[in-house]
Amino acid sequence: MGGDPGKWPGSLQLPGANDHDGGVNSSGSTVVGADFAHGRDTIIGPTVDQTIAAREANSEKREEETRKREITENECEGELGFAFPGWKRWWILTVIFLVQTEEFGVSLQAARAGAAVFLITYAFGCELWAPWSEEFGRKPVLQASLFLVNIWTLPVALGPNFASVMVGRALGGLSTAGGSVTLGMIADMYESDHQQYAVAYIVFSSVGGSILGPIVGGFVEQYLHWQWTIWIQLIFGVVVQLIHLSTVPETRTTIMLNKITRKRRTSGQDPNVYCPDEIASFWDRFALKELMYTWLKPFRMFLTELIVLTLSLLSGFSDALIFMCIQSFVLVYEQWGFNAYQVGLSFIPIGVGYVFAWILFIPAFKRNEKARQRKPDDEHAQYESRLDLLLWLAPCLPIGLIIFAWTNFGPPIHWIGTMFGSAIIGIANYAIYMATIDYMICAYGPYSASATGGNGWARDFLAGVLVRS
Repeated sequence: MGGDPGKWPGSLQLPGANDHDGGVNSSGSTVVGADFAHGRDTIIGPTVDQTIAAREANSEKREEETRKREITENECEGELGFAFPGWKRWWILTVIFLVQTEEFGVSLQAARAGAAVFLITYAFGCELWAPWSEEFGRKPVLQASLFLVNIWTLPVALGPNFASVMVGRALGGLSTAGGSVTLGMIADMYESDHQQYAVAYIVFSSVGGSILGPIVGGFVEQYLHWQWTIWIQLIFGVVVQLIHLSTVPETRTTIMLNKITRKRRTSGQDPNVYCPDEIASFWDRFALKELMYTWLKPFRMFLTELIVLTLSLLSGFSDALIFMCIQSFVLVYEQWGFNAYQVGLSFIPIGVGYVFAWILFIPAFKRNEKARQRKPDDEHAQYESRLDLLLWLAPCLPIGLIIFAWTNFGPPIHWIGTMFGSAIIGIANYAIYMATIDYMICAYGPYSASATGGNGWARDFLAGVLVRS
């Protein structure tokens, strides 16, 4: 992949302030001049680099007009999320691990229609929340999401009819911030060269949460009323929200800059320094047009950044096939006389596949790190090398599905064959999600929440549509 070192692969290269001529970058995206930085080149608004260029130009203009100096990240590197001690960053990731498990774990606990409604609405909810975490901060957005998710479990548990349950599931899906916000926190705390272990941890919580629900739910269904599935979800959700509220600090760099600048002015250290939010008024930043652009940011990236589109469709297609396969577990294992909790335990091989894939990525991380150190100016080493292992593990998806299909005819064939196929499917699912997310976080940095939002949208929307069909 060509281009100058340090520029984002798969994204538009910034033109000069007076450059109005178009061009095409290495990903095939169209480059336009700064006059189009407010979205006149596409139906749905500006691309990522155009947004950055516009903000930088506006920042310089405001500084000249107001005589207020805008603080930069380089001035306070030691006070941002990148400077958190290792134990603090891993504690934050562990709480986010629980958040992911809480949000994803409920998705398979209702009937097929309920799962489909949740997944489809969650696809849009993920897109809805992601860009706001970049404007208002990760913590308040996650707190609002957790609160609403907990609230909307009540109609599911107490609803007098099927419609009430479906409404609760739909509102719960729309209220779920999901992985795009939590993955954005990794970009807040880790440089791209050191993020892979953190990404692997959070990705495992995301895919692992989807099998934890059926495992726990199988025992609940066997021994308790089905509503206890929702009550357990609510209890766990409240506990996780309180832990997040009391122990996880804000990690979004722009929000931390707000506090740093106010502290420096109050102490007299730098009385003329201001944060971006103070220089631009609230109404300038959140006019109706800006509000629409903010919400549409993940959709813009999904459609205008070709690498985001390609990787998101790969991830979405994979997730849809896997959800269709999972929906057949009850029918398949009833042939061998499995009861409810035994069907739930049949999800364990998928988890074994997730763990095995996670282990396979560890030596790949070490190879990638050495390659980046040897070739600091090589774009493939810095970015695309993160996708190398995916080339070998992605074929596990069709292989696992074929094994599962050829061994699910019931006795006299042993059920262990289907579980072997499930484990191979788990390897592929983890690998596809891990590699694509790692690449997007590295490539898009502070805008990774919006970039990964497109990935989440494709995964959940396609899965929801195919589960319902």
